[in-house]
Amino acid sequence: QVQLVESGGDSVQSGGSLRLSCAAYGDTYSIYCMGWFRQVLGQVREGVAAIASDGSTSYADSVKGRFTISQDNAKNTLYLQMNSLKPEDTAMYYCAADYRTGRCGVTTWDPTLAGYWGQGTQVTVSS
Repeated sequence: QVQLVESGGDSVQSGGSLRLSCAAYGDTYSIYCMGWFRQVLGQVREGVAAIASDGSTSYADSVKGRFTISQDNAKNTLYLQMNSLKPEDTAMYYCAADYRTGRCGVTTWDPTLAGYWGQGTQVTVSS
């Protein structure tokens, strides 16, 4: 099992930047896919970015060119660098991890039932 703890959420103005962090504890060696999801209350959860154990990455079209996902294996930490933030990026951001191999794309990976989740960190972007 793995425990995930997010941090870095804040309130910023449009055009600003934030870096989210997700510290992983436990059996991190066997993780195949990690990623970031976001959700606005009352709306469908959206996959933002994902990274597989081989380093391959996937991004939602809405964040391509603005967000970068990365990981520091030595620190067991996942990051999401968010630049040029827009008001529509406002959401609760969740970190997720999955041991299952095969799918690690933001539109093909669903960790809802078999994955692990953090508690979320709020990002608010004002215009």
